[in-house]
Amino acid sequence: MKTMKRTLLAASAIASFFAAASAQAQSSVTLYGLIDAGITYTNNEAGHRNWQMLSSPTQNTVFGLKGTEDLGGGLKATFKLEQGFNLNNGTQAFSGDGFGSQAWVGLQHDSWGTLTFGRQYDAFNDTLGPLSAEFNTWGGSLAAHPFENDNLAADSVVVNNSVKYVTPNFHGLTGEAMYSFSNRAGGFNDNRSYSFGASYAQGPFTFAGGYLQFNNAGGGVSGTNPSGAVSLNDGSANFAAQRQRIWGAGASAAFGPATVGLVWSHTQLDNMASVLSLGLGSYLPLDGTLRLDNYEANVKYALTPAWSVSAAYTFTDGAYGNNTSIAYPSWNTVMLQTDYGLSKRTDVYVEGIYQHVRGAPPGSALGQAMINTQSPSSNGSQTSVTVGLRHAF
Repeated sequence: MKTMKRTLLAASAIASFFAAASAQAQSSVTLYGLIDAGITYTNNEAGHRNWQMLSSPTQNTVFGLKGTEDLGGGLKATFKLEQGFNLNNGTQAFSGDGFGSQAWVGLQHDSWGTLTFGRQYDAFNDTLGPLSAEFNTWGGSLAAHPFENDNLAADSVVVNNSVKYVTPNFHGLTGEAMYSFSNRAGGFNDNRSYSFGASYAQGPFTFAGGYLQFNNAGGGVSGTNPSGAVSLNDGSANFAAQRQRIWGAGASAAFGPATVGLVWSHTQLDNMASVLSLGLGSYLPLDGTLRLDNYEANVKYALTPAWSVSAAYTFTDGAYGNNTSIAYPSWNTVMLQTDYGLSKRTDVYVEGIYQHVRGAPPGSALGQAMINTQSPSSNGSQTSVTVGLRHAF
């Protein structure tokens, strides 16, 4: 009898073990994060030199939860909840947002694609961003195009009230489309957004392109809907404008330890209300229209499996006009970085950025060099050097 009881207990324990293992295989939740911090020297912020500790000089500092549940028949439920924060003081990166970096839930199927709902990165950023230095660890936020005007950097605008569809990978071709609601009764177009993009990867080559539009982002000129698709209250809107349209294309190629890329993007801003400085907040409101073409060339070279060097050059050609003036500002931005991996999850880097602007209307925000994440210079030039440490978990 005792032998029988022991046998039943053993069988029950084994059955419980395999049931738990099966449940674990069918669903999973992962805690993850990235911490990026650095000491930065900038030669000119409002006419002064500045030494400062920065959170997220290259990549967003975040922690989050992500998971999937197997629903059977190749269908999975999936979600991500991600909070960005400032390592310096523990405050929220997006003021007032519980999960400001990402918060979405959806369904995924290998044959049908993925449909997600919530606060997400737009389709243009998803497809073209990976080809730009400003999106990647080997350039990142500091290397963003002026005012982060094309939404391609690692700290890009995150869009509310959005529905996004991503196609399955078809012989290297993937497409995306996203629509973001204004959520305002009687104001369907007031602070809404839509975007689409496609990428194609085959062998060492990758090609991508897409389009993004914001209507009255952040409430724009009218200020009637500041918490629609792009929030003005949490600092998500790089520009407050009646309309912002962005399109672009790019290509990259990998040759052994080297990867080279070319990216072009075009931004059109109509009836601007303000421009955002991550180091200062909204400043020097601008009216009128602004057109910007960004031409970027970038390269990354792995000297060893742990040590890499990278560089990027962007020429930004602008045209600005309002009721009283017309100007043709242009920006030259150069980035150099060297990175060394202490392990698979921890690395150290040194990154330098130089930016020079000329041809802007006198006294306007466009005439002040402003490296992304920094406060504006008092003149047309700015240089910044960062020594940083990153850790992923």
